[in-house]
Amino acid sequence: MEAAVPQQPAAAAAPVAPARVIEPKAAADTVVMIADDSKVVRVKTNRLLVNNQFQVAMAEDGLDAMKQIAARMPDVLITDVEMPGMNGFELTRHVRENPLTAHIPVIMISAEESYQTKAADAGVDVLLGKPYSDAVMLDHIQRFMRQGRG
Repeated sequence: MEAAVPQQPAAAAAPVAPARVIEPKAAADTVVMIADDSKVVRVKTNRLLVNNQFQVAMAEDGLDAMKQIAARMPDVLITDVEMPGMNGFELTRHVRENPLTAHIPVIMISAEESYQTKAADAGVDVLLGKPYSDAVMLDHIQRFMRQGRG
């Protein structure tokens, strides 16, 4: 006759990891990438971000953005929709498909309001219409940083 071995619940056997405390990132520690084929837009957005203490990386299109992301991971990506080579939807899908970059919040800028569904399907977090207010853009970036995203 075999002796019954007391069974321990599985949950008790595995140590529980402490809850991760998410510290909001400071603007000075936050890298925001601007992917836009318009030099005027890149310069204007760069000025806004730098004046608010953010680090900025600028890409001329989606392909340039992908190369730069591979070299230096941004905390937030701001992208235009219409760009040569790789548009903003394709860029966002590439970012979302890569496990190393899938966490990056994506803000898309578009004059076309009908892109809402297409943007959501691609994985865009925020679609801002043109023109957008600087305060709204900064609010979204700061919200992502408070959430520990990026």
